[in-house]
Amino acid sequence: MIPAPGPNTGPLMERRADRELPTVNPARRWLWTFPIFAVAVGAAMFGIFNYQKSSSSVVNSTLYALRTSPRAREILGDEIYFAQQIPWISGEMNQLHGRIDISFWVKGTKAQGKMRFRSIRPDRMSFFRTEEWSLETEDGDVVQLLDSDFDPFQQQ
Repeated sequence: MIPAPGPNTGPLMERRADRELPTVNPARRWLWTFPIFAVAVGAAMFGIFNYQKSSSSVVNSTLYALRTSPRAREILGDEIYFAQQIPWISGEMNQLHGRIDISFWVKGTKAQGKMRFRSIRPDRMSFFRTEEWSLETEDGDVVQLLDSDFDPFQQQ
């Protein structure tokens, strides 16, 4: 057997089958990289789930209804959209089991506030029923946007 090349022996010019393998360093360097990997995967997972919520039809519909609501336009002004460039949608959006309870920050030309939307489906064969649709202003005032006259999510 020919010994493996050392660190300062120069380039390996030929490969030989009778050469012994280099020694493997048994240090566990991966132990400190695994937590970094786990944090990166967790952050990516949260980002992907939040993107899925922010691009859902429920969020788009509530944002559209907020834009067309006279009360919301009176409080927030025109050009109502997400308050941040990358919005964070808090809460649960489980349409399969009939539970939607989300909130996110919106802004207009006058002010900004936190919009909350909660809707349930009592059983599998019924439609969603909106329980709460409100706007909390920066002052802490909560304005109920859902009343008997204006329910943008009511089935026709």
